[in-house]
Amino acid sequence: MVTDENKAGSAPDEPTVPLGRPGDAAEPAAAHEPEAAREPEAADAAEPVGEPEAADDDGAEPATDELAADEPAEPAAPGSRWRVSGAGAVIGVLLVLLGFTLAVQLKNNPADDAYATMRQEDLVTILADLDAREDRLQQDIAELENSRRELASGASSREQILKEAQERADDLGILAGTLKAVGTGITLRFSDGTKPITAAHLLNAIQELRGAGAEAMQVDGNGGSVRVVASTHFVDAPNGGIAVDGVRLTGPYTITAIGPENIDVAMKFRGGVVNDVEGDGGNVIVSKPQPVEITTVLPNAPTLEYAKPVS
Repeated sequence: MVTDENKAGSAPDEPTVPLGRPGDAAEPAAAHEPEAAREPEAADAAEPVGEPEAADDDGAEPATDELAADEPAEPAAPGSRWRVSGAGAVIGVLLVLLGFTLAVQLKNNPADDAYATMRQEDLVTILADLDAREDRLQQDIAELENSRRELASGASSREQILKEAQERADDLGILAGTLKAVGTGITLRFSDGTKPITAAHLLNAIQELRGAGAEAMQVDGNGGSVRVVASTHFVDAPNGGIAVDGVRLTGPYTITAIGPENIDVAMKFRGGVVNDVEGDGGNVIVSKPQPVEITTVLPNAPTLEYAKPVS
């Protein structure tokens, strides 16, 4: 209810304030106050009616605990679980390495224990054997190094050595009559005169040519060609002609020889081939030095029965 006193003092246009609780009446009055001044009162108005304005310290603490209990718990950080798993993996790897190290150590311990239980004399013997083995290995290494140096130094002259060996083999092949030959030489042509040419005439000419430096020779005639070597022999055939190494030849006979450029001069000395043949009634013609070729070869080198190389 509104008293007459309030009614008489109020302005005609003021609104009528309804009766109610003290807190309800305070809200319209606070509507005309500034915003800053209204905030504390609004906070007081939010408190429930009938609650004591002053609360002791013991009553404030439980209210805070209840609000904290009602709030939801904060979620865990998203990467915390993975960090724990990574640390576990590292620990596992370390444990595996530790186990492997222990296994290797246990495996090597028996050998160490075996040496640890040996006597000093035995250890000295083992050490001496190891030293001797090392010396032998060092000697082997030195020998191999020397062989390597020799091979390295001889590698540059290898082709020259092979070339010289091939030339030596060719020389021996020419002397043995197994290879053809070409070079500067002469030809001697023998023909019957007042008397026939005999085996002695050809043998004498071969010896004179060898003495003059002839290196390769062959004899040609009707019936074949024969290569002249150290073992070649000449025999007068029963039915005429000359048998050279078993091959019967008939005149005229031609001897081809490779040798020095002045080999023809040796054939014309007094008492030489020309003088001997003409004195016996035969004919001989000596050519001037010119390029000639020895084409006849022996199928196989002569087999020596008595002479052996000196070892």
